[in-house]
Amino acid sequence: MDTIQIDGADGLKLTADVIGDPANPPVVLFHGGGQTRHAWGTTLQVLGERWYAYSVDLRGHGDSGWAPDGNYTLEAFARDALVIARSFDTKPAMVGASLGGISSLAAIGDSTRAGDACARALVLVDVAPKIEQSGVSRIGDFMTANLDGFESLDEVADVIAAYNPHRPRPKNLDGLKKNLRLRADGRWVWHWDPRFVSGKFGSPDETRSSFVEAGRLDNDARSLDIPTLLVRGRMSDLLSEEGAQDLLRLVPHAELVDVAGAGHMVAGDRNDAFNGAVVEFLESVRSAAA
Repeated sequence: MDTIQIDGADGLKLTADVIGDPANPPVVLFHGGGQTRHAWGTTLQVLGERWYAYSVDLRGHGDSGWAPDGNYTLEAFARDALVIARSFDTKPAMVGASLGGISSLAAIGDSTRAGDACARALVLVDVAPKIEQSGVSRIGDFMTANLDGFESLDEVADVIAAYNPHRPRPKNLDGLKKNLRLRADGRWVWHWDPRFVSGKFGSPDETRSSFVEAGRLDNDARSLDIPTLLVRGRMSDLLSEEGAQDLLRLVPHAELVDVAGAGHMVAGDRNDAFNGAVVEFLESVRSAAA
């Protein structure tokens, strides 16, 4: 696996892990808000066996550049996704979780209306135009509750365990370091720009709502003419069954996989089941194009 710098929009440099044969068709993974490129478990490695697979840190997240002007709107994330998709010689498949999913959807929608879809297939992970406000608020509350960081990794693990009670608390805490930075004062802080949730675009509540532009996303979904898969966590408080069915109404050719025992973080909760669904779908896309 290689870690490289790639171009996003607005001259921003983004960081990506890359694995696989460049001769294979490309697939790009975009994580959710507040996560990093490491959020996919073994998914990147599994896809790299048959695809040229990228896992990207979104702007302001992980090791990617922070937006100088604090621009973390949906439009900015979508422009990054579009620039990345257009950088390949052949159209990539795009796999996006939560914020990464709606950013991918918006990028594909924009490019489709312009006459040339930027991707060959789309996988939306526990996100659709219609989502539950209670789930959005719970995520926002979690992200804004500890902006001044934590005294120890044990404290981080306790907070995460309270947020995801269905997932066992990790015994080895070293993996948490991939989502954190050790500040000069010895406190652990999340590995993303705090302006992502409270920057120049308003209060935390206003910033959260700017990501969910339902009318715009409805139009983006209706415009989809590429193979589309929605992977939902059956225990998700963000994407309800009603929201999933609404996506299928907007995109009649889309497929749905409902993963039992998984919440909003589907890839982390049930990694093997998630990988199986995504690999099966992408292989069908690849076979149809052969």
